[in-house]
Amino acid sequence: MPQLVIVTPALRDANNGNWQTARRWQRHLAGDYAVRIVKQWPSALACDDAAMIALHARRSAESIAAWAKEHPGRGLAVVLTGTDLYRDIAVDAAAKRSLQLAQKLVVLQEAAPADLAAELRRKCRVIYQSTTSRKTLPKPSRSLRAVMVGHLREEKSPETLFAAARLLKAHGDIHIDHIGDPLDPALGKLAQATMRAAPNYRWLGGLSHEETRRRIQRAHLLIHCSRMEGGAHVIMEATACGTLVLASDIAGNVGMLGADYAGYFPWGDAAALAALILRCRNADGTDKLLAKLQRQCAKRAPLFAPEAEKAALQKLVRELLGRR
Repeated sequence: MPQLVIVTPALRDANNGNWQTARRWQRHLAGDYAVRIVKQWPSALACDDAAMIALHARRSAESIAAWAKEHPGRGLAVVLTGTDLYRDIAVDAAAKRSLQLAQKLVVLQEAAPADLAAELRRKCRVIYQSTTSRKTLPKPSRSLRAVMVGHLREEKSPETLFAAARLLKAHGDIHIDHIGDPLDPALGKLAQATMRAAPNYRWLGGLSHEETRRRIQRAHLLIHCSRMEGGAHVIMEATACGTLVLASDIAGNVGMLGADYAGYFPWGDAAALAALILRCRNADGTDKLLAKLQRQCAKRAPLFAPEAEKAALQKLVRELLGRR
């Protein structure tokens, strides 16, 4: 059986997007390939009939270089994350080299190819990540529940949520939950301070993937404040269960939700986010925002179907192995 190695800088214990992607791709491909997930590429492979998919051009750069040395010009795809696209490939020599060594480049949303040089776009393709659909649950009418999902680190811009929660603290019918581990301890302290200052905000810390999905399913809104994203899992998980999304107006989110999506706010603008949340809470017959967001999210949801992702991955691996 042909072998496939998936290199990811984060394994199960990290419980982040890289791990979720690697594990899901392993499930999609396991019936046709012997798939291994590793954090770093070892020095030998038992079978020559093999390919590698590496997540993250910079953080997996050593593994990418090792594979290219052992298997020059053959069977290597590099998946570009948000920090790759919107920071590292502009300044980091190892990340740049990863792009040159790869036979195929994979991006996770439709806006990403525009950030690559023309010669790299020719070997680039979009593969949307996927999630299983879930039933849309009835939402409480007397209050609005919003949830933000993302470990507390600078790229996720949790300070925007903290400030918006403080602006909305007088609105007892708006409840905001925040899920994520304090990867930056200073941001964890700010989350605790926000809970003291704004009783409508709760920081829940890190939760399992299943519990996180249940909380997204029960919320009216998913809030996504990130400064940079390659293609956020939580956006597709929200659309798959009918939860509406309010997102920062950055390329990674626009590539997931579409250029005309009505739920964007300028990155870092807490007042604009708070105003959008209030519009969603107070929407009536004269404000069609909720209905418009519902239509737009439903239109994007098929992009994130498991069968679409599986078919795209199968095509990629066949090409890496030189098969039709």
